Amino acid sequence: MGSNILGGMNRLLLFFLIAMAVIVLDQGPAAAACTDPPGSDADWQRCNFDGINLAGVDLAGARLRDASFLRADLSEADLTGVEGHRAKFINTNLQNAVLREAELFQADFTKADLTGADLSDAQLREARLFRANLAGANLTGAIISNADFSFADLSGATWTDGERICREGSIGRCN
Repeated sequence: MGSNILGGMNRLLLFFLIAMAVIVLDQGPAAAACTDPPGSDADWQRCNFDGINLAGVDLAGARLRDASFLRADLSEADLTGVEGHRAKFINTNLQNAVLREAELFQADFTKADLTGADLSDAQLREARLFRANLAGANLTGAIISNADFSFADLSGATWTDGERICREGSIGRCN
């Protein structure tokens, strides 16, 4: 009878150790390092940078998926080739920022200042640019299918064909 109790306890201990190993090994992908400094290798997925001054930073190629930059300053920042699916740039200063070849599927630029920004070859499918200021921006080669440009200022912007310059007062669409 004593050996049955010990055998049962060994099995219980073994079960417990296996369960703990499964829990430890099944943690999924590592969390983004939101405290890491800006850089091309930054993984700021789901990080919050609301109101932060990031003017002129180099984030080329960084992972910004689902990150939040509400009212942040990213003016003159290099965001070339970032992965920014569903990122939030609401009321963000992106004046003269470089967003060439950025993947910004469903990104939200509501009331963002993109004056003079380079969005050439950017993926802006289903992006929200409601009331955004895109005056003088470069949209050459940008993919804008189902993007919302409602009330966006496109005055002087270079349109997706790379040839047409939107007239002064182009609101919501390039005239």
